[in-house]
Amino acid sequence: MSETTRRKEQAGAGARFVAWLARPLASFHLVVTIATLLTVLGLVMVLSASSVEAYADGGSAYSLFIQQALFAAIGAVLFYLALRIPLRRLRQWSFPLFVLSVIGLVLVLIPGIGSKVQGARRWIDLGLFNVQPSEIVKVTLVVWGAHLLASRRSEHAGLKDILMPLVPAGLLVCLLVVVEPNLSTTIALGIVLAALLWFGGLPLRLFVTISVSGLIAAVVLALSAGYRSDRMRAFFNPGDDPQGINYQARQALYSLADGGIWGRGLGQSRAKWSYLPNSHNDFIFAIIGEELGFLGCALVLGLFALFVYTGLRIASRSVDPFLRLLTATATTWITGQALINIGYVVGLLPVTGLQLPLVSAGGSSLAITLFMFGIIANAARHEPEAVSALHAGQDGRFSKLLRLPKPEVYSPARASAARARSAQRGRAAARPGRQSALPPARRPQPEPRRRSPESRGTSSLRATRAWEPSYPVNHTRERGKSR
Repeated sequence: MSETTRRKEQAGAGARFVAWLARPLASFHLVVTIATLLTVLGLVMVLSASSVEAYADGGSAYSLFIQQALFAAIGAVLFYLALRIPLRRLRQWSFPLFVLSVIGLVLVLIPGIGSKVQGARRWIDLGLFNVQPSEIVKVTLVVWGAHLLASRRSEHAGLKDILMPLVPAGLLVCLLVVVEPNLSTTIALGIVLAALLWFGGLPLRLFVTISVSGLIAAVVLALSAGYRSDRMRAFFNPGDDPQGINYQARQALYSLADGGIWGRGLGQSRAKWSYLPNSHNDFIFAIIGEELGFLGCALVLGLFALFVYTGLRIASRSVDPFLRLLTATATTWITGQALINIGYVVGLLPVTGLQLPLVSAGGSSLAITLFMFGIIANAARHEPEAVSALHAGQDGRFSKLLRLPKPEVYSPARASAARARSAQRGRAAARPGRQSALPPARRPQPEPRRRSPESRGTSSLRATRAWEPSYPVNHTRERGKSR
């Protein structure tokens, strides 16, 4: 094959991929594909990395893999449920679910309810499996925070009104997680809170102040406990105590170096034979590098890079401010956690214990992350072009197979009217005595409803609920038109 022919084929493949990205449901299919590939890769690598230690502990090489596969099945069900949740319900339930997750963080600290493993009280034993409330609170904070900021900005609230509910609640959650103790999840929650404030439009000066304060607090926490200070000391003195505090980090580097470009082959790792602690969990990326080589690591990095592109694409194409905040924050949280995990495995960051999303062993983390991916996929189906295509009957095989409901059309004009009616009802409820004292003939009558030009021809659509935000959206595309 000549060089010219090869270039033409490459150009044709690139053009076909660009044309595929322009399809209305491309973002939805990308999210589903990325979640599936990362989950399958995680199951394969957990089986490979945990088989030796599982056999040594319980006589079965498949015990940890079966547990991980069970939570993957639960996560798949949660993914499907997230696709079917209407956005109005998601927003209505956001605060109650956040409160329940905070109660779970309190319950896990009570002896007899929370299970203590390796000095940390992080799990609640439900009999068949354990639940980690700190993993659940990540999702509830993302959803409630996005709902809160979108609603407050729609009401043109001041800076204090935006910060006061969110920041104290975020700090309370971080404090409860620190008490467990669990610094790694505290860092993840800090990423969520920072992303909410950043994408919520917090002024740069105040955002930098809060970020610096959070960084100082993280450093103080890292140096306050014995095991955390040991990790920091090991990071800044990599040559000290190679058989003690630096053992795990050094073994991870040896495992990566042993893989080379092509890897030793799937299942052929030598580090998993009790040479690398937590090889199936925190340091599974090192086993990927050893068995699948540099190409396997590049595949993982490529999938997360594609996820970043897809998540930010969904956020930029969404007309609903709630979906913008939700998708951008969730993308930042999942990607930031992945980069921190990979960073400490390759020696660029101190060891924190954050898991590699969808890949590392951990049932609660896997199921909850798949649920978050389902919410992002649901947001992808609410892109204007996707809404038009779905209402036109262009569901595609996957949507038809799952029998997913049609997404609702977002209208800022109808959202503004619903928001005004909700505020009027709230003011009337706040002073019932004064209202009822007036005779019926003298009570103020509501103004007749006027149909805005944007709502003409949309009588068949469902009425807008009061939960929909109403602040102006700078969106230059009309529904149904391509970018």
